[in-house]
Amino acid sequence: MAALFCCLCTFAQEYGVVNISVCNLRRTADFDAEMVSQALLGTPVHVLSISDNGNPWPQVQTPDNYTGWVHYAAVTRMSFEEYHAWNAAPKVMVTALTGVVYKEASARSATVSDVVAGDRLKYLGKKGAWLKVGFPDGRTGYICRKTARTEADWRKTLDQSTEAILASAKSMLGFPYLWAGMSPKGMDCSGFVRATLFMHDIIIPRDSGPMSRVGERITDINALEPGDLVFFGRYREDGSPRVSHVGFYLGGGRFIHSLGLVQIGSFLPEDPHYDAYNTGRYLFGGRVLPYIDKEEGLNTTLTNPYYAE
Repeated sequence: MAALFCCLCTFAQEYGVVNISVCNLRRTADFDAEMVSQALLGTPVHVLSISDNGNPWPQVQTPDNYTGWVHYAAVTRMSFEEYHAWNAAPKVMVTALTGVVYKEASARSATVSDVVAGDRLKYLGKKGAWLKVGFPDGRTGYICRKTARTEADWRKTLDQSTEAILASAKSMLGFPYLWAGMSPKGMDCSGFVRATLFMHDIIIPRDSGPMSRVGERITDINALEPGDLVFFGRYREDGSPRVSHVGFYLGGGRFIHSLGLVQIGSFLPEDPHYDAYNTGRYLFGGRVLPYIDKEEGLNTTLTNPYYAE
């Protein structure tokens, strides 16, 4: 394991923006280290320290206050002025689950990067059916308008309703489980919930435990409503919950979650989707949507301080 030098913020560039479609955050500054989370292209981060192993790895903190080490190529380090300029610039939002940025306004041209839903790029103009975009490191390219929208247009029709959010969740049925994943390339349980909500500009805590401690707890399973979160795990000897899994409640006894793959389960034995294992470890529900921007840890890119700086 590479030795680390963690002198906090002893350099000019204490900020950064994620530069690749999906950036892996690791427990230590090494490719062999456990992945702990991910961050999407265009995400503003705070750079806490830099490893001293000849191949610098920044330690970053994301807008949901998650901390991890990333390879230097995955994040463009910036001064505060550059970081603020990135945040203030007009954006393009990737709305398709996956897509590609091309060098020219043609799918026959060279590839610049892949993209996934939730990625954010700088808006540089239009060219027919294409949007010209900029990356944090200065690369430019074109993305099809069927794949992405300008932020201005996207916000006009942004739908944060329960129906829209659950439709986004269902659009990823069959997508693979990935420990610490948080994108359509692969998601763990809480990453699936987090990624789905972020498609609708909603930011909540990254992990299932912290998710269970925000919003309103629903103790009566019969009081669950579509869009509520459902939490699974076990109770400790002292009666406190140890939450280890989360999904969305769909209504009618069914829920959608990522376990092996994104799939639908049910609490009802007569339902063909009946999930005896998760029914047996169900703890309680959580209602978060009414509390966005009304409670710490529940916000949007318009109100989260990382995007506003």
